[in-house]
Amino acid sequence: QVPLVESGGGSVQAGGSLTLSCTTTSSVYCMAWFRQAPGKEREGVASSVLGGRVSYADSVKGRFSASRDYPKYTLHLQMDNLKPEDTAMYYCAASISRCTVQSGDGYDSWGQGTQVSVSS
Repeated sequence: QVPLVESGGGSVQAGGSLTLSCTTTSSVYCMAWFRQAPGKEREGVASSVLGGRVSYADSVKGRFSASRDYPKYTLHLQMDNLKPEDTAMYYCAASISRCTVQSGDGYDSWGQGTQVSVSS
């Protein structure tokens, strides 16, 4: 596993924007964002394969955009038009063998999480 440090969470009104960042220490094959709200199961948000494209969950397509800053070993998540249902703890994950938003199973490393709260 590799260390993952998230930042950028906060509180915003519906329709607002936030940018999350996840920084690690090397060029990992896959970096991804997952989220979990109280009483709900963890769900994938976006995944970024090294040198490849980003995949998004249907619930965030068109609103969220993930991008990698390779020299800084960082994955950003630009979240626009936020909705109350986006409220959750957001976790960064990394994997050396898979890259999917369908499941967090198989991811090798997890960050401590950063809270995103969206009010109506």
